Amino acid sequence: MYERMLNKQEQPQYNEMCMHCKECGELFAGLNTWLMETFATQQDITFPYGNHYGWGIAHRKRNKLMCNVFPEAGAFTVMLRLSDTQFASVYEQLQPYAKEYVDNRYPCGNGGWIHYRVCEEAHMEDIQRLLFLRCD
Repeated sequence: MYERMLNKQEQPQYNEMCMHCKECGELFAGLNTWLMETFATQQDITFPYGNHYGWGIAHRKRNKLMCNVFPEAGAFTVMLRLSDTQFASVYEQLQPYAKEYVDNRYPCGNGGWIHYRVCEEAHMEDIQRLLFLRCD
């Protein structure tokens, strides 16, 4: 469950990444399109952090990394970093599912990293809310 695309020797095409997400393929495509259209991010297919992470889409704005989106079998994971102030500004508006990711973030400086898994439509509003803080 939630297997990633780990074969570094074969760079996947975008449509293969969407298909890998199975029932979440449309959500994966929708989030990537939303990031490009809303924030003018540049999209690159990358194998950024080694075999544990696999292939993903890096979204950059003026060469600054906004997030990575990793396709998984039946889902996808968005990896992003926010400051503690940014997390606090939206915390009360988040669903319990998203709050758990914020509560268990990997600390880094005055903030931290989350790896937010999107498994269904209900998870989209909160990840978009968090990405808005990062990309705006």
